[in-house]
Amino acid sequence: MSYKINEHILLRFAEEKDTSLILEFIRGLAEYEHLLDTVKMTEADIKKYVFEKKMIEVVIGEYDGTPAGFALFFYNFSTFAGKPGIFIEDVFVKPEFRGKGLGKIFFSFLAKIAVERDCGRLEWLCLNWNKPSIEFYKKQGAIARDEWVTYRITGDDINKLAEEYNKDL
Repeated sequence: MSYKINEHILLRFAEEKDTSLILEFIRGLAEYEHLLDTVKMTEADIKKYVFEKKMIEVVIGEYDGTPAGFALFFYNFSTFAGKPGIFIEDVFVKPEFRGKGLGKIFFSFLAKIAVERDCGRLEWLCLNWNKPSIEFYKKQGAIARDEWVTYRITGDDINKLAEEYNKDL
């Protein structure tokens, strides 16, 4: 499904033929965030989670027919609100297409999806040094949730914690 936004910009949901393009966008974002060495995602992972299991969704933005950026998102849930939400994992616009309105269009499109799918919120994370993005988010009406601290368990620590569960059985 595609949506012509204006004479230059088209948004469309990714198709399996976009697998390598999605990985290119992920790597581009990681490079911007100085995290390229941490990318483990493969084309097989994209095929598995986007197209087979449908655990994540991807929207591609094109500018004059050229892939210019993407948004990758999935559902979360608020037990207090009793509604799902959309968690935006990644939004990336290639440098040569920045300043053309794609970022705002991605966020407004995801808001439209959230409303259509009866979601109660949009959420995402931002690195604290990324001042241009923070200012952009504030202009969209976003509010930083400074009272919440993100915790994460990865790699061997997940395995160790899972083993603790097995020991308790």
